[in-house]
Amino acid sequence: MTKYKTFLHLQFFIFCCIIMPVWLHAQNTNPAAFKKIKTIRSKLQLLPLNDVKPLGWLQEEMQKNLNGFTGNLDLLVPDLIVNDDIYGKNRLTKHIKNKNVGAVSEDGDWQVQFLWWNSETQSNWLDGFMRTAVLLQDAQMLHKTEQIINRLLATQDPDGYIGIYDQELRYKFDNENGELWSKATLYRVLLGWYEYKKDKQILTAVEQAVANVMQAYPIEQSHPFYSVNPNAGGLTHGLVFTDVLEQLYAITKKQHYLDYCLFLYKDFSEQLLHEDAQYGKLLNRELPLKGHGVHTYEHLRSVIAAYYASGNPELKKVLKNFLTKIKKTVGPSGGPAGDEFILGRGADASLGYEFCSLHELMAGWVSLFAKSAASNYADDAEHLLFNAALGATHPVESAICYLKQDNAFFLTGGNNGDTTDKHQTRYRYSPVHKEAAVCCVPNAGRIFPYYVQHMWMKDQDGLAATLLGPCELSTTLKETNVTIKEETGYPFDNQLQFHITCSQPIDFSIKIRKPGWATNVKASQPFREKNGFLIFRRVWNGSTTLQISFTAELRKKEMPNKEVYFEKGPFILCRAIEGKQTVTKTWPFADLQESVYTPVGYLPLQYNGEEVLPVPGQQNSFVTKMINTSTRKTETVLLVPMARTILRQVSFKVKK
Repeated sequence: MTKYKTFLHLQFFIFCCIIMPVWLHAQNTNPAAFKKIKTIRSKLQLLPLNDVKPLGWLQEEMQKNLNGFTGNLDLLVPDLIVNDDIYGKNRLTKHIKNKNVGAVSEDGDWQVQFLWWNSETQSNWLDGFMRTAVLLQDAQMLHKTEQIINRLLATQDPDGYIGIYDQELRYKFDNENGELWSKATLYRVLLGWYEYKKDKQILTAVEQAVANVMQAYPIEQSHPFYSVNPNAGGLTHGLVFTDVLEQLYAITKKQHYLDYCLFLYKDFSEQLLHEDAQYGKLLNRELPLKGHGVHTYEHLRSVIAAYYASGNPELKKVLKNFLTKIKKTVGPSGGPAGDEFILGRGADASLGYEFCSLHELMAGWVSLFAKSAASNYADDAEHLLFNAALGATHPVESAICYLKQDNAFFLTGGNNGDTTDKHQTRYRYSPVHKEAAVCCVPNAGRIFPYYVQHMWMKDQDGLAATLLGPCELSTTLKETNVTIKEETGYPFDNQLQFHITCSQPIDFSIKIRKPGWATNVKASQPFREKNGFLIFRRVWNGSTTLQISFTAELRKKEMPNKEVYFEKGPFILCRAIEGKQTVTKTWPFADLQESVYTPVGYLPLQYNGEEVLPVPGQQNSFVTKMINTSTRKTETVLLVPMARTILRQVSFKVKK
């Protein structure tokens, strides 16, 4: 995910020689910005893992992943996940100069900076694997998860350390390292497992491990993000250690975890680093985002954490600036620009986005929504999952595109058929992408479990359906067992049924988020609408069914380059293009394979202002007329959701 591969030399050269000097000049710090005023409490409370379980198409998608790349990635790349016991007997020492991390690269000692890679691959894979096994209640996979986690917990040193470095290296860096990053990825797993198992020993182990970090990097007395080299990908990835701290605070309510979030962001901002999310760069509203995309988008959560931990209006200002900058990079599908680097580029339907970035940005939208209860951020999370993520996932096979665009005319390795870089393979389907880096596939295994876990939240009044879709909630409210089964095909249809069962009569509110695109709402029971939610307040007793339907209008939208695209409800529409699949590699299990797609009879179409009409009897399908750019003749065109399409055209030039 953070990997600057050698076959991106030209892009990186431009970044270093042209953009970087100006970017560095924008660095600025203000000590007053990091003063704690008053911690702002989240308006919505997250529920523990396993309170919400997937149903319907979400369950099917997660089962496909568990049967495919998520459940078998350790078999696909055993050298990276099984053989390298990087948290245990193969911890890194100063004597190790190289190791197999999976990516195609040139030989040389420069590889030493990437030696933490396998910790990311292992822990992010285990995170998605564990959460999927829990949510699907797969007994075999749960047993396997427990064995792996028990082995990892057994690596903890007497002083609490759980990590990838031996005594001679840990916490003694002035350059690239994966100390905090390797911990962040693993501790997220351990805390998720604790939420499921409720085993206090797991929580104690994590708290001791975090205490070890805080002792080694004491607040205001250390510089965990100092580096003599401003290009330090693993080091700066470590800022999302704030994920662990926030989760620990949610469990324990110990304030010092939030205080440490603020400290980490302060030190990160004060160092000379090539990162977009530093305070000084965010303060400059005119400075566009330029860095490695996944860093930028994951760091959104850390900026959010720092602001809410401090309540400082200066951090609120830079968070607002950050959100404005991110919005400028987001294309029609919700996918943010970043075919590795952003490089100051804005939304473009033909610019690639990384699957890692999809997960990280979705998680950022969810974090901001939970803290603020502003429903537009949940809209952003849904929009990204239903369009960009489903559009980068193979509709039938267990495989993803490492990089994909909204306008995907070719999937043959390079961006829309580009062959100038013989090493570029990201624009194609694979259950591994080992030649690039095994980072996007693990994150593809995380994105659906994270979505499901956050489909329901609590507030002071009751329960809130925050991210919509088929699922079942089982939780306790005021010492009463409450089960809510959400039956729906959403987003593929906009009809929802909520079957509510309570163990005894209880008075509370059920809030259903109204999607921002909904123009009309019908419900089977009275409600009031407030702050983007439909609020149903009553005494719930026994079993009750609540029916809701949303209405949406077709909308034509214009991009900065004046191209247009069409949106209906939660979906971006596209012209699906027929493609020919060529399988390039197969594995002898789980029907896993890599493949490329070339278009059959493809030509871009041009929109000439014709009306777009629904197809009778076909939900989410529309027809219009467009101009064939080769024959200049008008053709009838079918528009369908870009979700689950392979080759497609989303945006259209307009005939003048």
